[in-house]
Amino acid sequence: MDPVTKGSINRRKVKGVEAMKNTKREVNRGAWTAEEDQKLAEVIEIHGAKRWKTIASKAGLNRCGKSCRLRWLNYLRPNIKRGNISEQEEDLIVRLHKLLGNRWSLIAGRLPGRTDNEIKNYWNSHLSKRMNQKEKQNGANLTRQMISTDHQKDRVQMKEDSSSEEGATSTSTSTTSAASKGGDQNSNINIDVDDFFDFSNEGLFEFGVGEQVPWTR
Repeated sequence: MDPVTKGSINRRKVKGVEAMKNTKREVNRGAWTAEEDQKLAEVIEIHGAKRWKTIASKAGLNRCGKSCRLRWLNYLRPNIKRGNISEQEEDLIVRLHKLLGNRWSLIAGRLPGRTDNEIKNYWNSHLSKRMNQKEKQNGANLTRQMISTDHQKDRVQMKEDSSSEEGATSTSTSTTSAASKGGDQNSNINIDVDDFFDFSNEGLFEFGVGEQVPWTR
């Protein structure tokens, strides 16, 4: 009996994997033919759209269950709608994409007759580009609005500054004119010096008891 070594264990594992590969049935992964579509539709009509591995074997198709399921859901269903996506459907796809992201199966579940594969392709080829362009335009418009708002604020500030300067100028002008008027009024007062210092009409001053001295020039 040969001793068990790591090399012998690895060789046994490799032989087991190769045996499994040889026994595994190779399935067709190419394009579907009209005959295969007809067989799949007939079997589903009898047994229903479930247990896809069993459906593939009963239909005699050299296909895996996943391939049969996708072929039925995306192409062969009786109520399927293909192409001509309306504006209402586009709006619903955009709103659902904002809410759910790239969960195409959930989005397709809210659009009767549409498949997740079709919605995904339509989004990648049309709607995503359109949304990117709208976002760029909205960003540019927002920038323009901000710039115009800043310009308006600057204009209002300039008007306020100019009005305040005009008010200060008018105030100083009125003050100067008032001062000049006051000076003119004061300058119009004429004083006669001789009359101002004429004390001839004044009475006599008293210098002592019972003595009166008249004022003489």
